Amino acid sequence: MSKTLKFAVLAGDYIGPEVMRSALRVLEKVAAQDGLTLDYAEHAVGGSAIDAHGSALPASTLAACEAADAILFGSVGGPKWETLPPKEQPERAALLPLRKHFTLFANIRPGLLYPELREASPLKNERIPDGIDIVCIRELTGGIYFGSPKRTTALEGGADVEAIDTMVYRKSEIERIAAVAITAARSRKKRLCSVDKANVLETSVLWRKTVSDYVAAHAPDITLSHMYVDNAAMQLAREPNQFDVFVTENMFGDILSDEMAVICGSLGMLSSASLGARQNSLGNPFGLYEPAGGSAPDLAGQGLANPCAQILSAALMLRYSFGLEASAARIERAVRHVVTCGTRTGDIAFGGPAVSTEEMTEAILATLG
Repeated sequence: MSKTLKFAVLAGDYIGPEVMRSALRVLEKVAAQDGLTLDYAEHAVGGSAIDAHGSALPASTLAACEAADAILFGSVGGPKWETLPPKEQPERAALLPLRKHFTLFANIRPGLLYPELREASPLKNERIPDGIDIVCIRELTGGIYFGSPKRTTALEGGADVEAIDTMVYRKSEIERIAAVAITAARSRKKRLCSVDKANVLETSVLWRKTVSDYVAAHAPDITLSHMYVDNAAMQLAREPNQFDVFVTENMFGDILSDEMAVICGSLGMLSSASLGARQNSLGNPFGLYEPAGGSAPDLAGQGLANPCAQILSAALMLRYSFGLEASAARIERAVRHVVTCGTRTGDIAFGGPAVSTEEMTEAILATLG
């Protein structure tokens, strides 16, 4: 009996629909090869949803996500909607509510740079002779982005203004992200670095103690180290492969994962998975899968976007939410083969011949075939 993969497709804005089409074509190909049935529909999100429905996350889109086993997400936002109040802009009004609603507390972002693409990195080749292969585990629903109170207040009769953001973490929140990080470390080199600011912040003091205690109690096979976030930022730029898996809180993870994306050369190659506390109907983690990059308005409609990050995000969906490791790995191998053999979009072509979004997609499909 064919296994049915039910997921919601939220392509979003600008290049989002373009690269999503590529990912869906790859999924259709793999489904045909592996005897799978795809059950999906596309739903509005982001700026396009504001234009069509007056909301970046319409109730119909949220209901479709509730009925699915996973969400395949594109990218949202862009200059068209930047004049809206901050709370109504696509990124803040769509992604953050989705993460909170589904308790998507664990963001897994691979930092992968093939050796053949070292020129795409701002780091010197001698620092990354074998490319880069690390993983960032970011806590996604706690910390300063979600803490309360959060407000801006006029003081002294309007002569001054005070803004407050509150960073809050509970032991239970830290333990559950530590468990995700342990699983990731066990699948790799069994090394885990926890990043914090325990010399300054109370939340980081709790973070460090909780991670230490949890690893000692549940994962004595994992080698755990700790690093302050400012040092971690420097070390990523100096010698990224000294890390294997690193885990950190929400704001630090936001910053460090973007730094990781830069040293890995191109956002067009980097995928991510956001996993939650709930299981889907198959007993696997419900997750949201999206490229690390944005909507790239400057590339939209020209066939210039790199579809690899969206395709690799679809592979992560197969792995985590549908338990299809072999299918996921086959997509990843196909992308790697195509790119390392020289078929490349402009962001990774280094001035050489560049192919279009469509041509890159066709090359990956041919390799899968």
